Amino acid sequence: MNQAAWLQDRRMKKFRDVLSRWEAGELSMLEAGELLGMSERQFRRYRDRYEEDGTQGLVDRRVGKPSPKRVPAADADLMLELYGGVYRGWNVKHFHEHLVRHYGFRWGYTWVKTQLHTAGLVERAKRRGAHRRKRERKPWEGMMLHQDGSRATWLAGRPQLDLIVTMDDATSTIYSAFLVEEEGTASTFRALLEVFTAHGLPSSLYTDRGSHYFHTPQADGPVDKDRLTQVGRALKRLGVEHIAAYSPQARGRSERMFATLQDRLIKELAKAGIREIDAANAWIRDVYLPAHNARFATPAALAQENAFVAADPALLAETLCIEEDRVVARDNTVAYDGRRLQLPASTARAHYVKARVRVREYPDGSLAVFHGPRRIARYTAQGAEIAAVPTTASVTPCSPPSRTLRAAAGGGPSGPSLTAAARGVTEQRQVGTWRNRGVTTAGTGWPPRNAKGARPCPRASSMSASTYH
Repeated sequence: MNQAAWLQDRRMKKFRDVLSRWEAGELSMLEAGELLGMSERQFRRYRDRYEEDGTQGLVDRRVGKPSPKRVPAADADLMLELYGGVYRGWNVKHFHEHLVRHYGFRWGYTWVKTQLHTAGLVERAKRRGAHRRKRERKPWEGMMLHQDGSRATWLAGRPQLDLIVTMDDATSTIYSAFLVEEEGTASTFRALLEVFTAHGLPSSLYTDRGSHYFHTPQADGPVDKDRLTQVGRALKRLGVEHIAAYSPQARGRSERMFATLQDRLIKELAKAGIREIDAANAWIRDVYLPAHNARFATPAALAQENAFVAADPALLAETLCIEEDRVVARDNTVAYDGRRLQLPASTARAHYVKARVRVREYPDGSLAVFHGPRRIARYTAQGAEIAAVPTTASVTPCSPPSRTLRAAAGGGPSGPSLTAAARGVTEQRQVGTWRNRGVTTAGTGWPPRNAKGARPCPRASSMSASTYH
C-alpha cells in the first residue's frame, strides 16, 4: 500500500468514527467538522456522499489525476539527461543555478533535488553533527582577512596544485585567488601584494600555523611570536596584526569557502576546457571571481566605512619580499640560493668585499642587492644583472642652476651675485674679511703674522674690518 492509499484509508476510518458520534447525538455538525478539519457545510457534503455511495463516496476525487502544476515530462527528462552527462557529480544547488542561467529552467531547486534522489543520481546528505556556534563576522571590511591554501586536482589531467585564497571576514569576498605548484612564502607575498595594492592595509591577517607563517617550536604547540618568519617580519613592518589559528574549526569560514570552491571551481574549469595554470589564473581572476562574489558575498554589518588603510605601492613592493643578509665574497660576488650575483662597478667605492649587504627576492622571482638603503643592482630570477635604464628628470627643478653651472654650460649673462655692491656705492668692501676689493695690502704688514709666520683668520679675530685701514 502506497502512502496516498494509506492516508485515504485513515481518513475514511476517522470520518466513520466522527459520523457515528454525530448520529448518537454526542457531537454537533460544527464540532464534527472541527474534528475532521473541515467546515460544517463540507461535513454535510461528505455525509450525503457517504449515504449515497458508501465508502466510495469518500474517496478523494483528485487521486489518480495528474496535477495541473506537474512539471512537463520533457523538462524532467532534459534535467536528468543533463545531470547524467555534462553535469555528472555536480552539487545540486550548483547544477540548478546552471539550469536556470543557461537553459531557462523555471522549476524549483527542491523539485530538482527530489528527482535526482529518486533517480539515484545523488546520494542523500549525511546527518549533521553537533551544533557549534560560529564566530560573528567583523563589522567592517578590512578588519580581518583570511588567507589559506587548498591542495587538490584543480586542473584535469595535471598533478595536484595549491589554490591560494585571500578573503574578507566581514563579507566573504574573495580578493585574490590563484593556482601555484606549491604553497609557500613566495605565494603568500604574491597574494598579499595583490590585495594590499588594490585595497590597502587591513587591521589583521588570520592564517594557519604553516611554517611559512609562523615558527612552532613544538608540534601542535603555541607559535613563537619573537622568532618571526619572512611573512611575520613583513607584516610587523607594515603594522598588520598576524593571528594564528589553532584548529580547522577556528578557520571554519575559510574551510567552508574551500569546500565550495572544490565543489564548484574544479567543475567550472573542466567545463571551460582549461588545462594550463596561467590560463586558469586569468580565467579565475576575470570570470569566476566576479560571479562567485556576486553569488556568495554578503554585505558588511557597517557597510558605510571600511578599515583598509592606503599604502604606497613602492613601499609594499620592497616590504612584501624575502630578505636575507649576506657578506660579499672576495671576488665581489654575493651567494644566494645556489646563484652567484656579480656586483657591478660603482663610483661610490672600489669594491664591496666583506661588506654586509641585503638580498631581496620579490614575488616574481627577481632579485636586488642593497647596501644600507641604497640598491646596488637588480637581477633576473636566474641571476643575470638587469642593466639600469637611464631616465630623464620628470620633475621641474625648484631653482635655476647656479652662475658657475651656467658659465660652464656656456650660458648667457647672469644677474648680479649676492655679494655684489649696492647701487651708488663706489668703494667695494667685503664685510667681515681683511681683504678689500681693489685695495693692495702687500708691504703694509697687515694683517700681522703670528710667531709661526701665519696670518690669523679674520673671522676668529676680535678686530673689526675698519681696524685694518
